[in-house]
Amino acid sequence: MADPQNDKVLSADQRVATIARLNDTLRQSIHSPGVNQVVMTAGVAELIGDTSLFRGFQRRAELLRTVRDYDAFGPDVDPHGERDFGRFEFAGETLYWKIDYYDRALTYGSPDPTDPDVTTRVLTLLLTHEY
Repeated sequence: MADPQNDKVLSADQRVATIARLNDTLRQSIHSPGVNQVVMTAGVAELIGDTSLFRGFQRRAELLRTVRDYDAFGPDVDPHGERDFGRFEFAGETLYWKIDYYDRALTYGSPDPTDPDVTTRVLTLLLTHEY
């Protein structure tokens, strides 16, 4: 695959590093993901509660900060080095977050996850038993 910045073919290590960087960028901008998306399952929505109430709003903000600041990557949760998955405790539950790569229309998988011009990243928050 080519590097969108300079049209050079990426090595496998460069490809993984580029995907990891783009995934970290999504997590760092989790409150304003641009063309990317952040979604949660019904179980996570129930866990945080009504976000129109302060308590629910505060819990959602805390949850998003937890994902944004996540750094517990290792071979058990990130075997490919793409920084596309995490596992953590929140409000007495174990949750996962997972980033998947789609084409811009969200119809198919991305043709090239290293190219943000053709990829929409979707970060999903879910309870472990919803996986």
